[in-house]
Amino acid sequence: MFRFRLFFILTFFVGCSSAIQKENLNLLNGYWEIVSVEFPDGQKKNYKVNPSIDYIELNKMQGYKKKMHPKLDGTYDTSNDAESFKIIAKGNIFLISYKNDLSAWEEQLTKLEKNSFSVVNEDNITYSYRRYEPINIQE
Repeated sequence: MFRFRLFFILTFFVGCSSAIQKENLNLLNGYWEIVSVEFPDGQKKNYKVNPSIDYIELNKMQGYKKKMHPKLDGTYDTSNDAESFKIIAKGNIFLISYKNDLSAWEEQLTKLEKNSFSVVNEDNITYSYRRYEPINIQE
C-alpha cells in the first residue's frame, strides 16, 4: 500500500513538470533501445550494447510493445509475443497500462521527445530509452 501511495505522490510531482502533450504520443511509434535504468536508491545501470530492442506501435491510445532482436543484415528476429497496452490520460499525466493473463501494471511516461523517452514504474524504477538506429554493415 505504501509503495502505491509513494508512486502516486511521485506521479503528481513529476506530472506537474511534465511537458508531454497528447498530440506527441505518436512519437512512441518505432524501435527503441534501453539506455539506462535508475533505481530508487539512486543507483544507475547504463547499457552500451543491447541484444534486444523494443518495437512500439501506438494507434490512438492503444498499442503494443514487442521485443525484437536486430541482425547484422538489417532484419529482426522476433517472437509472436507482444505486450498490449493502453495510454490513460490523467490530467497532464500519461500512464501506460499493461494487462495480460498473468498480471497488470502501469508505467508513467515522464519524458517524451523525438529520439528519447522515459518511464517510471510502480516500484519507482526509471527506464530511459533512445530511438534505435539499425546497424548498417555494407558488403
